[in-house]
Amino acid sequence: MLQDASPITVPEGASAMTIHVEWEPGDPGTPPHRHSGPAFGYVVEGAVRFELEGEPERVIEAGGTFWEPGGDAIHYQDGNALADARTRFVVTMLCAPGRPMLELVDEAELARRAHLRAPRPTT
Repeated sequence: MLQDASPITVPEGASAMTIHVEWEPGDPGTPPHRHSGPAFGYVVEGAVRFELEGEPERVIEAGGTFWEPGGDAIHYQDGNALADARTRFVVTMLCAPGRPMLELVDEAELARRAHLRAPRPTT
């Protein structure tokens, strides 16, 4: 078994899509966003910097999995954690009918919800 996630909520009438994502070295990935339903991913090559609202940032290396509940939760990071190599992952997302698969979160909402973000790593 590669991944076990529970509980999950699947929007009624959801559709599913699986996509292959490829980030060049150092690519920051998609800006903060959310999905209308849960998403399940597998890192094929490289390493993904992954951060969900309320959880600390982490790096998922090739062979690792991730999931997010979708709905209201903000997905802050999904970029390439490597400065010198490509990263590829596959993700299957369940999408609520009539909603986009991915919705960007604006700066005003990020500011309103800043208290829900896990503390940032210090260097």
